[in-house]
Amino acid sequence: MRTKDSDAKEVVTQIKNQELVKERRRQIVDAAVPLFIEHGYHKTTTRLLAKATGLSIGTMYDYISTKEDVLYLVCMAIFSEVEHGVKEALARPLRGKDALAEVIREYFLVCDKMSDHVLLMYQVTQFLSPKWQKKVLEAEINITDLFIEAMHQIRSTGTLPELDDDTINLMGHNISILGHSWTFRRWYFAKHFTIESYIAQQTDFIMNFLDSKKEHV
Repeated sequence: MRTKDSDAKEVVTQIKNQELVKERRRQIVDAAVPLFIEHGYHKTTTRLLAKATGLSIGTMYDYISTKEDVLYLVCMAIFSEVEHGVKEALARPLRGKDALAEVIREYFLVCDKMSDHVLLMYQVTQFLSPKWQKKVLEAEINITDLFIEAMHQIRSTGTLPELDDDTINLMGHNISILGHSWTFRRWYFAKHFTIESYIAQQTDFIMNFLDSKKEHV
């Protein structure tokens, strides 16, 4: 699986200081998301984007080449947050379903924190060139792969032996979709659930499914 760092290098820059590149690109992404949502992708000019970042247009173009680059970096920002959360969850001294519940929790919290980023990603992907559309889809699969790999890791400890490969693959995609559902339908869910109650109920739903699979093994 490609890492977020190798994917980010798809966006060309002449700046050698990679920490500075990372910092400036996150600055650009954080400024771009509310602008794209408020004005639309096409109506957000590079001048408006540069003003929001506090950078000159020339300086901004040291870190990106096009607005399409920014959309791709939005996807990478989401992946970076999810990857960080999942790794933190797996590092905790938990086993079996408790470990899986922590992975789910961290992912859903990222979806809540970055709701605008996730929603924007799905709204504007159609405007990207085929090259970047392919990259966005790869990034989405990479996020799902994090859950699949996490479940394989948990299974290897012997605490979730009932999970076969097909079930792990299905549950990886289900976790990804359920997290995004909070983003897509937050206009409704936020009226009836807190993010904590949503996490609790969806986690119970996933665990009940796993229990039903175990009964049929």
